[in-house]
Amino acid sequence: MKISKIKILYKDNLLLGIALGVLVPLISFGILYGISVIFAPEGKDYLIKISTIVLVSVFLNLFTLRYYLLKLKFDKTGRGILLVTFILAIAYFTMSSWL
Repeated sequence: MKISKIKILYKDNLLLGIALGVLVPLISFGILYGISVIFAPEGKDYLIKISTIVLVSVFLNLFTLRYYLLKLKFDKTGRGILLVTFILAIAYFTMSSWL
């Protein structure tokens, strides 16, 4: 039995890269935040600081970027992911005092 791949993820498209660049950090933030809240010690709201979770979520985008640029050779999709990663990184460092 062969596992079918989702065909929309295997296109060289800038909008797909932008969508992946937004979705991967959002999903990873949700997972990491949920783990942080579940395993928080008594008297604390979370285990890991929110700013650390945001930074790790943006960093995880680089694995998606590497996959699309090096393995699949999809330059347009990689550029979309890179664009969103740069925007998120700039936003993180300009707003890090608020987190």
